[in-house]
Amino acid sequence: MNKILYLTSELFPLIKTGGLADVAGSLPPALTRLGQEMRVLLPAYPEVMRKVKQPSLLASTRYYNQEVKLLETRLPENGLSLWLVHCPAAFDRPGGPYINGNGEPWHDNALRFAIFCLVAVDIALSRLNLNWQPDIVHGNDWQSGLAPALLQLHSRRPATLFTIHNLAYQGLFDHQTFLDLDLPAGLWHLDGLEFYGQLSFIKGGLAFADRVNTVSPTYAREILQVKFGCGLEGLLQHRRHRLSGILNGIDSRVWDPKHDKYLKAPYGTENLEQKSINKTLLQQQLGLPVDSDIPLIGMISRLVEQKGLEIILQGMADLLALPVQLVIVGTGDTHYELQLSHWANRHPDQIKVIIGYNEPLSHRLEAAGDLFLMPSSFEPCGLNQIYSLRYGTLPLVSNVGGLADTVVDADAENIKIGTANGFVLPNQTADDLLATLRRALGLWQTDTWRQLQLTAMGNDYSWRSSAKHYLDLYHLALGDRRGAMG
Repeated sequence: MNKILYLTSELFPLIKTGGLADVAGSLPPALTRLGQEMRVLLPAYPEVMRKVKQPSLLASTRYYNQEVKLLETRLPENGLSLWLVHCPAAFDRPGGPYINGNGEPWHDNALRFAIFCLVAVDIALSRLNLNWQPDIVHGNDWQSGLAPALLQLHSRRPATLFTIHNLAYQGLFDHQTFLDLDLPAGLWHLDGLEFYGQLSFIKGGLAFADRVNTVSPTYAREILQVKFGCGLEGLLQHRRHRLSGILNGIDSRVWDPKHDKYLKAPYGTENLEQKSINKTLLQQQLGLPVDSDIPLIGMISRLVEQKGLEIILQGMADLLALPVQLVIVGTGDTHYELQLSHWANRHPDQIKVIIGYNEPLSHRLEAAGDLFLMPSSFEPCGLNQIYSLRYGTLPLVSNVGGLADTVVDADAENIKIGTANGFVLPNQTADDLLATLRRALGLWQTDTWRQLQLTAMGNDYSWRSSAKHYLDLYHLALGDRRGAMG
């Protein structure tokens, strides 16, 4: 059994902006079931504090002249031990975890997540008299990137693992911020936290963690290339022997069409015809024409360029010339929200755009849809295509990252051998998006379509397999650490 301190800046169901929250809410419980002793460290945002029950005080300390308390509670869903970094000056404010009400990053994000990392370091080095010290510190994304950098300065430290969920978000700040945070001067160099004259939080994890992984095998290979490396491909090439990819799982109890609490008509492979009832109900709910013979395309996404919004909008006129309905749920860049809403206003019988995140609607759309649209320019793992597979809603995706690792194109050969479960764009262009959609519609309401659905729903997408891969990675990190200590 290993003692693992898991660092995350968001955690479903307490606080969520993206896939990290889903992973943080599912992987630690899966590791607990495999015998690991987990402690999850999370900032005490107001939204989190409203949802947790009676946290108790573990320790008090100070950083940057701010009082910081470490609180403990447990998640009622699974009993997971949750430690909260309670620092009102850093985290007690309205808005999101990273951005304010105007959609701009908090001006003091560097200070906020430096405090978060300093708490992690003090726990890791047994400085807070907790009578608990981790064997492994597992950080996620730039918000926890300083922890491996600071820990590597100490000879008697735990092993470290750093997981990249999206390399495009790097935690970049100016050099003055590095000085203001009073970080060790020895960390400011090309092979350290310095990135073209800026402070890079994510480099702390990439350069100094014993092991680094991404959330799909294909993305782990892609980020070694200039196209996907976001300027860090040189460092990642240098550390490629410590880099690997583990495909995310999903919480198969939450995302299960047979037992989904948000569905009025649950279904499985044995009663797949029930799926169409969910489509009828959603068409009624959203004011779309109720017609089981019109393919319903769903999209649940952050509305940002990465997710393929450019090629969707370029092809929208031609897409809406097809006999389809399109439902898009998400929030993101204002210009995408406005353009999509414009199309929805012009074609109210074909397209509905719901701005904002809505968990019940997300489940109902996954169940109601015939196709799921996810033509990302890059996708570290992606979860919605996996949810879609489990719900028999065939994904239409780009051939990148985790999409390439989970969706098998319905070409003639893959259909023949029974592995096809969706549709893959040859290239990420509007023309290929439309051509692939037309190809999918050519199979709509055929026996082949049902076979694709059954194949999609038949795979195991649970965390159990992925969690075992993380156990293997923990053992490698511990081995690296022991080797370094001689």
